[in-house]
Amino acid sequence: MKVWIIFLLCLAGKALAAPQQEPFEEEFELIEDHEAIAEEEAVVDEVIEETPVGSNPVQVETGEFDEAIEVAEEVPADNPCLNHHCKKGKVCELDDSNNPICVCQDPSTCPASNGEFEHVCGTDNKTYDSSCHFFATKCTLEGTKKGHKLHLDYIGPCKYIAPCLDNELNEFPLRMRDWLKNVLVTLYERDEDNNLLTEKQKLRVKKIFENEKRLQAGDHTLELLAHDFEKNYNMYIFPVHWQFGQLDQHPIDGYLSHTELAPLRAPLIPMEHCTTRFFTQCDADNDKYIALDEWASCFGIKEQYRLEDIVSFFAQDTKRRFIGALHCCGIESVSVVGRFWRTSDPSLALGRVRK
Repeated sequence: MKVWIIFLLCLAGKALAAPQQEPFEEEFELIEDHEAIAEEEAVVDEVIEETPVGSNPVQVETGEFDEAIEVAEEVPADNPCLNHHCKKGKVCELDDSNNPICVCQDPSTCPASNGEFEHVCGTDNKTYDSSCHFFATKCTLEGTKKGHKLHLDYIGPCKYIAPCLDNELNEFPLRMRDWLKNVLVTLYERDEDNNLLTEKQKLRVKKIFENEKRLQAGDHTLELLAHDFEKNYNMYIFPVHWQFGQLDQHPIDGYLSHTELAPLRAPLIPMEHCTTRFFTQCDADNDKYIALDEWASCFGIKEQYRLEDIVSFFAQDTKRRFIGALHCCGIESVSVVGRFWRTSDPSLALGRVRK
């Protein structure tokens, strides 16, 4: 009997012990799962920490957003000086109110000259490295007697200019008239893009170009030039007035100031020593201006164009056509005529005339 009781107690104890082992195993498995998850999270954290900032496009670090703001910030408004024009010798600066003003340029800020061909000679008989240096210096002398008298005399370093004799002075307009005629004909021939001459001008030059009696460019004697002027007088009227119209721009008033005349006068002086005396003589009333009638008279032209004709024929689109002529013919001056002496085409140079 005792044996059966002990046997039943063992079975009961085994039965009670069996269900207690399964939760223990499940708990052990849960613990292992938690530890695995923790290990995986640790690995993920470690990977994230080791990943360089920026390799993940989603990452944003402190300061990166600020840089984005810098890129996206508004572009500052245009400099007011960009559309503010200053005359030669002055540059634009902004005052305390951010308004553009023109002030004298420091000569030391001018670009260094590339050679003697950029030098200019002032009326003070001093050589300046470039026109920039000259006009900047002149600006600093504004309001003084010296500054009032200082002008750009001619292109190139200062040198001795021989006096112009009376007989040489009489020869000058003969060559100048022929030169102006050849310049216009050459512009007509090269005007493929219609930006060197206006339509009205081209019609006038066309008559000269197609005239069989026209004296071709070349090394002619003074006698031949004088004879051609007398025989074909009408061919010279338009070229002389055309040159006046090209120079009379600031303002268009029928008078040439020293400044307006400079683009033609300055390049010629080193080659033609009578240039200064010729244009001085043109100012018949000594008022420091060459009027339209004085200009025509200097070249022996009797027919007078009215100022209205000058504006109609020569002032239309002048700036654009000046630029076109410079690009076409390889000229670096602001005047079409005043720089043709720099080209290799002999038909465009005043040259020396055989006696």
